[in-house]
Amino acid sequence: MSSWDYDLIIIGGGPAGLTAGIYAGRARLRVVLLEKLIHGGQMMTADLVENYPGFPEGISGYELSDRMRRQAERFGLQIISTEVVRLEPGPPVHRVVTVDREATAAAVIIATGANYRRLGVPGEDALVGKGVSFCATCDGALYRDQEVAVVGGGDTALTDTIFLHRFASKIHLIHRRDRFRGAKYLQEQVLNLEKVQVHWDTVVTDIQGAQGVEALSLKNVKTGEVFRLPVSGVFITIGITPNTDWLKGLLPRDDQGFLITDAEMATPIPGIFAAGDVRAKSLRQITTAVGDGATAAFSVERYLESQRRG
Repeated sequence: MSSWDYDLIIIGGGPAGLTAGIYAGRARLRVVLLEKLIHGGQMMTADLVENYPGFPEGISGYELSDRMRRQAERFGLQIISTEVVRLEPGPPVHRVVTVDREATAAAVIIATGANYRRLGVPGEDALVGKGVSFCATCDGALYRDQEVAVVGGGDTALTDTIFLHRFASKIHLIHRRDRFRGAKYLQEQVLNLEKVQVHWDTVVTDIQGAQGVEALSLKNVKTGEVFRLPVSGVFITIGITPNTDWLKGLLPRDDQGFLITDAEMATPIPGIFAAGDVRAKSLRQITTAVGDGATAAFSVERYLESQRRG
């Protein structure tokens, strides 16, 4: 098994990892980014990103990701496609083991992101970014004066419904149970919104559409009634799972599995940092991931300087 040695290893190629790579490259660190899939992470699923500063007409997630990659590589970031299977922490040296080799570095930034839970119904995967969304704050403004659906019954579903109320002409809130799980004050707000129709005891069985979402097939789990609901978009808010199982027992996580860091993105293990959607925080957006990545890289710089000073 071959090996490399670096100042910094970044694990994950989403906006947090790529931004950390830009800053580390500008700092002239010996840095490598390891990504098992394609660079960009969840950003790649966005057909149009309208809330990233500097693009008044919006930009596709693919193009934004590609621009970040090219910018990072211009500053010397090396990107390698491989899957990380294990992290063996130091300090002073941390070892990262992949499926085919290993690398060591004085510092590591974990930016492995998170995955939105999916319904697993026909049409869902094909229409992601074409009417199927997992982020109301990212895509809600695209559905001004249109009918949309929100699937879920927790805090996120209720909060997204309240947010969408300012744009959509009508919101169908679909929940598989006969009561919400979210906070009471959110429930009260949602139930008082005139443009919201709640479909209790109901699940989505199919998402229909050719070029974009056109309708949902719904089923009442108590009566067995099946019906078609025409909508232009559907926001799936049934949870998010961080990609941290491979770190279980190694770093502290919250009750949902997100990594716990301080404001400087540092974990309790010196030299190991986390950035982006993988860490515990209140807002998960491209902009916040970029900020995390920049902060983590700056923190790495200061950490390495302190190590050199002894």
